[in-house]
Amino acid sequence: MTDLEAVRAEKDEFFGSHPQSPLTLEQKQSFVGLNYFSENDDLRLEVKVDEFPAKEKFEMQTSTGDVQPYEKFGKFQFMVDGEKAELTVYQSQHGFFLPFVDSLAGAETYPAGRYLEPEPLPGGRFFVDFNVAYNPYCAYNEMWSCPITPAENRLKIAIRAGEKLFHE
Repeated sequence: MTDLEAVRAEKDEFFGSHPQSPLTLEQKQSFVGLNYFSENDDLRLEVKVDEFPAKEKFEMQTSTGDVQPYEKFGKFQFMVDGEKAELTVYQSQHGFFLPFVDSLAGAETYPAGRYLEPEPLPGGRFFVDFNVAYNPYCAYNEMWSCPITPAENRLKIAIRAGEKLFHE
């Protein structure tokens, strides 16, 4: 079992049995695991994030109409299947946050986007592993409030890594 397979198995166990799972009791009764893309080494990246000189405050809308405070930290560019893409990294009191929507949204991935927590590395670099991209809890249950991916992080390309659309 690879490290990624172990992480996914642990997450499936949490979703299926833990009291703090985002699934309802009814969903847990038929839950057999989340849907994932196959592991994709090409989407495990070390990127240089161009930090914004002035940290712009940003209120991210949520699925329940609230807002959550963030700062725009910086942006990075990367290649996917020969196409250039760019994403903005946000920062809050909880750390770095990378919400994104790809071209598969609504068909294979959650329409409102998926999330990552990029890991800072020395020299202004970050480790971004799209294989661990996950759906927000509101993808499973409307009782959760989740940040909605800002327009600047809506990609026209497919990110075939991480969690797929949840089907009950």
